[in-house]
Amino acid sequence: MPDLPPNRAEHPASTPGTAPTGRGRRSVRLSRADRLIVALMVVVPLLLVVGLVWFPAAATVALSGTDWDGIGPLGEIEWVGGRNYADVIDNYPPFPPAVRHNLLWLAALFVVATPLGMFLAVLLDHEIRGGRFYQTALYLPVVLSMALIGFVWQLIYSRDQGLLNAVLGTRTDWYGDPDVNIWAVLVAAGWRHVGYIMLLYLAGLKGVDPTLREAAAVDGATATTTFFRVVFPAMRPVNIIVLVVTVIESLRAFDLVWVVNKGRNGLELISALVTQNVVGEASRIGFGSALATIMLLVSLVFITVYLATVLREERR
Repeated sequence: MPDLPPNRAEHPASTPGTAPTGRGRRSVRLSRADRLIVALMVVVPLLLVVGLVWFPAAATVALSGTDWDGIGPLGEIEWVGGRNYADVIDNYPPFPPAVRHNLLWLAALFVVATPLGMFLAVLLDHEIRGGRFYQTALYLPVVLSMALIGFVWQLIYSRDQGLLNAVLGTRTDWYGDPDVNIWAVLVAAGWRHVGYIMLLYLAGLKGVDPTLREAAAVDGATATTTFFRVVFPAMRPVNIIVLVVTVIESLRAFDLVWVVNKGRNGLELISALVTQNVVGEASRIGFGSALATIMLLVSLVFITVYLATVLREERR
């Protein structure tokens, strides 16, 4: 009886670069060049993250317990333990107003700018006429740096030639007066933040299942009730992202106040105090590192909450 050819359906021919792994699965065998490319794609970003993020963060935490001016040799670094933290809290007058201003920054972004961005996202989600134009116009400030935004608003806030004083008929120094400059920069920061939040919520609204709105409409729910009781809870991951982004934005606020007056005269922020102590005239690396570590610890709380929420959603 002649030998029959093997059944190709049962024994499919192996393709180059693959190997059977059982149950019909095949693993791809990478060439040496491919393995080298994959290794570089993993190792290079990892080294960049470690070198530019984790190492500086660890060095900052370590230096926060020292007394060093950044000039002397490393062998002369004096370990002082928690003295820098005690000095920050008890013996550093700019720190309490900086904390108040950061909290005010957070409140302004969270209470005013974030709801406004969400409201604009809801309007644009209804595909109004000219929606693309409005999206672009509202998002445009986000692509600008905070330093550039400070210069743009200087044209509005200038005491002698500013648009705002020309309209109001006053000569208020909006950036120089310590009683009003914090509110002036908050308006500028909120102008940028609104566009960012609008984009996040607009993306979240596009991802909501339309059947949820249809079911609410069948039950007789109004548009407002449908949003707050159906759509808004369905965007829980987006809400967590917005919360974390808003908190981090309020903590790392720096560029705008530094452009205005280097974080002095009513614009004290923790980030500006860090820069003043680390690269200022009287360089105090240890003291500035203690301030930076405080910011890092506060940020880690919200980042941990965000990561825990994301992992919980993925398990579901």
